[in-house]
Amino acid sequence: MNALDISTILPELWLAIYALAALMAGAYFGKDQIARPILWASVLALLVAGLFVGMADRPEQTAFFGMFIDDAFARFAKVTILLSGAAVLAMSAEYLSRHGLMRFEYPILIVLATVGMMLMVSAGDLLTLYMGLELQSLALYVVAAMRRESVKSSEAGLKYFVLGALSSGLLLYGASLVYGFAGTTGFAGIIVAVNADVMPMGLLFGMVFLLVGLAFKVSAVPFHMWTPDVYEGSPSPVTAFFATAPKVAAMALIGRLVFDAFGNVITDWSQIIAVLAVLSMVLGSVAGIGQTNIKRLMAYSSIAHMGFALVGLAAGTAYGVQAMLLYMAIYALMNVGTFAFILSLERDGQPITDMQSLNRFAQAEPLKSFAVLFLMFSLAGVPPFLGFFAKYGVLTAAVDGGMSWLAVIGVIASVVGAFYYLRIVYYMFFGSEVEPVTSRMGMVQYAALVVPAAALLLGAATMLGIDEAAATAAQSLVNDTVAPIAGQ
Repeated sequence: MNALDISTILPELWLAIYALAALMAGAYFGKDQIARPILWASVLALLVAGLFVGMADRPEQTAFFGMFIDDAFARFAKVTILLSGAAVLAMSAEYLSRHGLMRFEYPILIVLATVGMMLMVSAGDLLTLYMGLELQSLALYVVAAMRRESVKSSEAGLKYFVLGALSSGLLLYGASLVYGFAGTTGFAGIIVAVNADVMPMGLLFGMVFLLVGLAFKVSAVPFHMWTPDVYEGSPSPVTAFFATAPKVAAMALIGRLVFDAFGNVITDWSQIIAVLAVLSMVLGSVAGIGQTNIKRLMAYSSIAHMGFALVGLAAGTAYGVQAMLLYMAIYALMNVGTFAFILSLERDGQPITDMQSLNRFAQAEPLKSFAVLFLMFSLAGVPPFLGFFAKYGVLTAAVDGGMSWLAVIGVIASVVGAFYYLRIVYYMFFGSEVEPVTSRMGMVQYAALVVPAAALLLGAATMLGIDEAAATAAQSLVNDTVAPIAGQ
């Protein structure tokens, strides 16, 4: 370890030191007195780290003998992860206080999970990959079961833990196969050993097991079985976090793995990812139709959206990577706004997640209802909202990559999935009379609803400026030229 290594991992080091200091403060001052200050300090710590990463202007560099990679691809993913984590923590503060869940451990675990995600997207070695993945997973297993008095929350944590352990075992088995046949765990060494003409069968199986383990983390079908139950059973702020930052990290890690370690056999892994994409889009779009719980609906929505993001990766091109990154950034923005609304819903002081409770909500809260309308239209991919351009980008990447059939399936799945998003809008504006539901929002939570909704509409002209950043990030991962999404 030298000074360059330390400077390269400075954001991760900053968050790790902060988490340890916050843990000591919580233990010393007591849980009740320090919980809320620690939450807001954690928001600040994440924003500081995001600012440092986003403003970094240095060439690509590695640390710890290539085990850690700091490039534009990693920075784009990290900024998205850090901003998503900070937004979810900030908009959760009022909900946690109202429902007796304000515990100092929660923001600390979120920060530690974020450190794991940052390691994941910068992984240059299978060992770094696994360390980051497990740091994220172990923290999330705990927060899923945070509501200890709730049977559903305990069940969610247990299901997530058991199935997560299974996926970790599959991933480790794949890593052992790759190491056995490649003789190294470093991505730079693996890509030298992987040759399209004489690729050993053991390496192919190792790659498949690695992708299977990571498919679990993005809720790709058929490894999605944990998602609806965990989304429903976990406390709503935890579900909001599950739906944003971890998905971005896992999708970026898949991109890092397939291009940096298996970039010489694009045809082999693109077929696997294409199958995962098709299954996820179809099941997520169809199975969500029968849902009545809005958190379970968002689980199936997440499955479908991960399928669309995988379409971009399946193309195997730099443009496909750019489309995937842009898709994940817009997806995180849409989910932050949607869950800010879900967190505010109450009846008689109890959280409400039944969709029919939203009937005629627009009569009492027209501004919030129109913000949710914007969010739902964007999730459905209706122009001119940003969600449309996100889907347009990944489907165009599939066509350019010679996978027109995949784009056709994506269009059909998008049309089918639009039903359950528009159903929420119908309930809010035209549903039958029911017992009214209240929507209590603080200033931060209100901003977390309105700002993303406005950005999804007004940002369509400029793509919020992130399309160029996504193009630069894609070029750093794949040596190719990239065209702007909006102009394609």
